[in-house]
This record gives sequence, structure tokens and C-alpha cells, in this order.
Amino acid sequence: MKVALREIQGPWDRGWVLDKHTLKSTYLGTNESGRAQFENIRSEVGEATFLLKYRQQWDKAQILAEALAEHICPRFDQIGFIVPMPASTQRGRQPVNEVACALSSILKIPAFDHILVKAANGQSLKDLTTKDEKLAAIAGTLSIKDRITNSGRWNVLLLDDLYDSGASMRSVSMTLRHICL
Repeated sequence: MKVALREIQGPWDRGWVLDKHTLKSTYLGTNESGRAQFENIRSEVGEATFLLKYRQQWDKAQILAEALAEHICPRFDQIGFIVPMPASTQRGRQPVNEVACALSSILKIPAFDHILVKAANGQSLKDLTTKDEKLAAIAGTLSIKDRITNSGRWNVLLLDDLYDSGASMRSVSMTLRHICL
């Protein structure tokens, strides 16, 4: 899979994204239901993510996990375990959890998909435009359900499917750091 790695900065020690999701989006107008229509050109990573998330092509989870294992995981000294971001939309199978599970299998380290809990607040971050709006919308919605009881510090790979402003990652990182200190 072709990637265009980009380092991201935030309240985490190190962060990387595989690629941009959407390279170009052209507004086409509205359909008969009044919904905006777009022609989107996605990166290879973006297309795999789209097909996994919105078309339930579950085989894309393995492909994305392999790309993570090859391109991003070697950039970290040691990963103790994987934590997928909690989903905003409830589904029978969560795409980011599927990628975390596949990556866990590749790396032979655990993935904990129920540690983080996101309370429903009725707002989808993808519908908001500014980082401040996204931070305000997610504030107070995240909590830790279970704790890792072993003593010591852990290097956690926090995994999300899309990265835009970093608001979700920022909020979860701060929640994890606050609980673990």
C-alpha cells in the first residue's frame, strides 16, 4: 500500500498518520433528497479506510494493519499494547477495532478495545469545522472503563481511523495521561 507518512504533534510522545484520507473533493450539488453530493479522490489509505468504514469491506482492516506494522510501528521503541479510539457511531463491528485486532495479531501484543468509552453527545466531529468546535464537542465525553492494573508505565499505541484537527486524539491522550499519572 502506498503511504505518505506525516508526523503529527500533540500531547502524546510521538504520532504519525499513514496518509491524508481525501486528496480532493468536488461539490456536485444536491441529490433528490437534498443531500450534498461530492466527487472524492482519496489516497490509497483513504480508499481502504472508506471501504472498511462505509462499505463493510472487512478485509481492508488487515491491509491497513499491515501498512501500520510496516510503516509506523517501527518508529516507536516499544509498544506495550494497542488502544483503538472509541467510535462516534455505534456499529455491530467497529472498523478501528478491526484494524486494532489485526495489528495486534501481526505485532503479537494485546489490543484493548473497551478501555476508552465515549459518551454520546449527539454531535459528530466530522460535521464541525474548527479545532475549537471539535475540542468543545468532545470535552467531557471520554472516560476510562477499565484500568491496566500492572504497575509501571506503558507505551500505548492509540489508533484512530481518521485524523483531521487532532481534537479526538488530543482529548483521549489527555484523559489517558491524567488517569495514569
